[in-house]
Amino acid sequence: MAHELETLANGQTAFASARLTAWHQLGTVTDGCMTAQEVMSKAWLGGWEVRKIALQGIEVTERGVTKVDCPDKYMTVRTNPATGQTEYLGVVGEDYSVVQNEQVAETLNLLVDASGAHFETAGSMRKGRSVFVTMKLPTAMRIAGVDDMDLYLAATTSHDGTAALRLDATPVRIVCANTQALAYQRSRSSYTFRHTSNVTSKISEARQALGLMWEAFAAFETEAEKMINESLTMGEFEKIVAQVWPLADDASDTARNNAKQRNATLRYLIRDADTQKAIKGTRWAGYQAITEYVDHFAPAKTDLVRASRALTGAGADLKARAFELLAV
Repeated sequence: MAHELETLANGQTAFASARLTAWHQLGTVTDGCMTAQEVMSKAWLGGWEVRKIALQGIEVTERGVTKVDCPDKYMTVRTNPATGQTEYLGVVGEDYSVVQNEQVAETLNLLVDASGAHFETAGSMRKGRSVFVTMKLPTAMRIAGVDDMDLYLAATTSHDGTAALRLDATPVRIVCANTQALAYQRSRSSYTFRHTSNVTSKISEARQALGLMWEAFAAFETEAEKMINESLTMGEFEKIVAQVWPLADDASDTARNNAKQRNATLRYLIRDADTQKAIKGTRWAGYQAITEYVDHFAPAKTDLVRASRALTGAGADLKARAFELLAV
């Protein structure tokens, strides 16, 4: 899957990130945290004025041209942030209520109040048909007091009627279509606003629903802490690696050689890598070693290919399988 980020007529990518460059190396990277207003500006999400207009069909026959009104459907359009031109987004029903990008950011602001959370990323995809905005929560999940995992509150929506405004509490930082899909997969709690209701009136309801995320994160933390408190021998680790990357009896010499090189790298990562020092000899270290291999060491033609693979498809599946096998 491509990143699907929108490229505007002025050559800019409609994406912004706080402090960190995304794997696709596109968009604007800021030196510090962003406010709601800044994230709208930096990601080219502000001033779209998404709206519904009457929908009309045109029939051309031998008798001439006939305009046909569509009374129960409407076209959604926006003002392009670079050209100022009106652009088509999608077709929606009578009850569809437009949600502006600014409202998406404001919804996140209202949910977190003065918690210290800050805007982390935002972007436009599919030529403005869908957008995402994420905030980084101030407190990371700490596994057994030694291993931190960042947490995010993500808001995603569409302007073409294909998706509602959705909020997710997730450990995934959204920077593209790939990571948005992964954020959904790893979401610990979510809430959906239909485009037929007043978004701001639902904030208290959303707070209650997302309050469950702390229970879900706590459950994951407990599961991970069991792994960090359970020892793992090298023999056990190698058996798990063999299940994550099974080698057929009739595998070719090339496949066997690749497996030999992969296993050597994995042994280094779990035994000697600095990244594993604090958790060395545990099942959590086994999981982190496999994750590090997939993300940074697995052979790839380019860094872009490696990053994309690590986030979706085979890479994500390998990490999920490893967690399943190493969980206590």
